[in-house]
Amino acid sequence: MKLYIRLFLVILPLLASCKGEQETTTPTVEPITESVYASGIVKSRNQYQVFSKVNGLVQQVLVDEGDTVKQGEPIIRLVNETSRLSAENARLAAEYAALSANTEKLNELKANIDLAKTKRQHDSLLLVRQRNLWAEQIGTRVELEQKELAYKNSVTAHEAAILRYKDLKKQLNFAARQSQKNLQISRTQVNDFTITSETDGRVYSILKEPGEMVTTQAPVAVIGDADSFMLELQVDEYDIARVKPGQKVLLTLDSYRGQVFEAKVEKINPAMNERSRSFTVEAGFVTSPPALYPNLTTEANIVIQTKEKALTIPRPYLLDGAYVLTEDEEKKKVKTGLKDYEKVEILDGLTKNDVLLKPAQ
Repeated sequence: MKLYIRLFLVILPLLASCKGEQETTTPTVEPITESVYASGIVKSRNQYQVFSKVNGLVQQVLVDEGDTVKQGEPIIRLVNETSRLSAENARLAAEYAALSANTEKLNELKANIDLAKTKRQHDSLLLVRQRNLWAEQIGTRVELEQKELAYKNSVTAHEAAILRYKDLKKQLNFAARQSQKNLQISRTQVNDFTITSETDGRVYSILKEPGEMVTTQAPVAVIGDADSFMLELQVDEYDIARVKPGQKVLLTLDSYRGQVFEAKVEKINPAMNERSRSFTVEAGFVTSPPALYPNLTTEANIVIQTKEKALTIPRPYLLDGAYVLTEDEEKKKVKTGLKDYEKVEILDGLTKNDVLLKPAQ
């Protein structure tokens, strides 16, 4: 029994000491900033993935990573034997269908026209002569009718020869134009085997090597502006309603530890990523580090609202989001305002003279 009394006498002062060492605080008037957390990457402005319009094998890579390119400058050349042969066939078909290659056919029909015209003129003279004889009652009615029939036949033959010539020329013109169009299409497809840059910029990545297969579904390179960069941030769907264009962004980069840079929200993409349940927010640098590279990771806070004079308490002193513990260990309801990661604004329920106890964790 004496042992229990002694233990009690030893523990009692310790308990009293622990209670006396419980952390306290008083509300403080100070600036507070509410912000939304976002993570993301650095991207070159106008950064895009280069895709091929056709399938083929990489024959030659014409640029190196880090090179600057102009719009329309070739970056990768592909090869496809089937397309090359198709283009050659189209060229041969165009040459065969050209009017100059069918001059003999046209000349033949022209000769037929001239022959039919000569016969028509001859039959016309015979008909006139026979009519004159018939007017002088020389010859027979049958002979006159024969000359009239011969003349009509020669007229029909002459007109038919002209129609055949026009029809052949029309067919040849159509075939020539069609074959030229096919040749242009083939040449365009051949040009598609040279992949070019769509904009002026820098080559940040080459994704294919000579000999590798290229398809229209997979990118072959990444190109973007050489000196202008922006941020692509991911914001949770619960916070996106508070984010607006023009808001300040304070960010840190792993490559520049301990330094804070400033940006500004420029655009909010309206479609939510269903997998991550987040929205993409684009921001432009206001102050940026001396050197930037695409795909650098960043953590950022988008500033929603700032108050220069706010009554605040440390966030660990807030109970259940709406209560505090006074020095008398009384649970008191408060009305909160802005919040950041360290403190929370108290709009009602406390004064700067109140003493608060830190709740046990």
